[in-house]
Amino acid sequence: MTTTASQPAVGVTGLRKAFGDHVVLDGIDLEVEAGTVFALLGPNGAGKTTAIRILSTLIGADGGEVSVAGHDLAANPDGVRSAIGVTGQFSAVDDLLTGEENLVLMADLRHLGRVEGRRRTAELLARFDLVEAARKRVATYSGGMRRRLDLAMTLVGDPRVIFLDEPTTGLDPRSRRTTWQAVRELVADGATVLLTTQYLEEADELADRIAVLDRGRVVAEGTPAELKRRVPGGHVRLRFPDTAGLAAASALLGGVVRDEGEPVLQVVGDGGAGSLRDLLDRLDRAGIDVAELSIHTPDLDDVFLALTTRSTPEQEGAR
Repeated sequence: MTTTASQPAVGVTGLRKAFGDHVVLDGIDLEVEAGTVFALLGPNGAGKTTAIRILSTLIGADGGEVSVAGHDLAANPDGVRSAIGVTGQFSAVDDLLTGEENLVLMADLRHLGRVEGRRRTAELLARFDLVEAARKRVATYSGGMRRRLDLAMTLVGDPRVIFLDEPTTGLDPRSRRTTWQAVRELVADGATVLLTTQYLEEADELADRIAVLDRGRVVAEGTPAELKRRVPGGHVRLRFPDTAGLAAASALLGGVVRDEGEPVLQVVGDGGAGSLRDLLDRLDRAGIDVAELSIHTPDLDDVFLALTTRSTPEQEGAR
């Protein structure tokens, strides 16, 4: 069975999981549309990796219903496994083998056959810029090369749903952006990606929708823009040619914040076209010149801090 236009690539209802007395997932609901990137954000111990492990059939759930690529997780785990690829937090590559040998081994495990397996291996080596290093032992690879190989191994079976658990942890900025581009290309080819990440910029760059987990529950869900609008803190920053203009604007607008030592005011606002027009019209009618204007909106850092709770040392130890 495959996903259809009306059927989500991943559907989760009431998912629960506990380890002893510690509840990790407390009845979460998720719906991931096919051909999109869906990100799970949350502090350490929020349940992100546990959710990925359940969805990829690595561990069982205590309750709830899950479908992946049209397959019921409980009734047809083999169907789920045939449709997914998984990249964990740590590279699952064999240091004693070459990059090419790692991919050939995965193709054999996927029962692709000799000809198709070698074709797929060559295609993925080229796609992830590993052709020159293909016959070198993986022990000699840099962190970025290992991560690219790990992602290539995930794709050997041409999965339609891909789970990425913190795929860029430990990578330098260049390698991280290379991985981002690979994710975008996967989605452009029709795959669905569900990723967890600690990098809020990563979720902002890649995700069509984001769910924020905190203490085993989904505390917010939406597009990056929708989540940012839920958090106060947006403002318009106005710079004036001189202190006279600063004083006049401050008196006119009221309720503004001055930047210490600079002729700058911060005016609360969402940066929408209508509110900006009204603000500039007021200043213009009063004969006050503005030298520079910039709009500042809350970012995902603000969303994360506003929506998640801070763990105590004891809670972190338990997790």
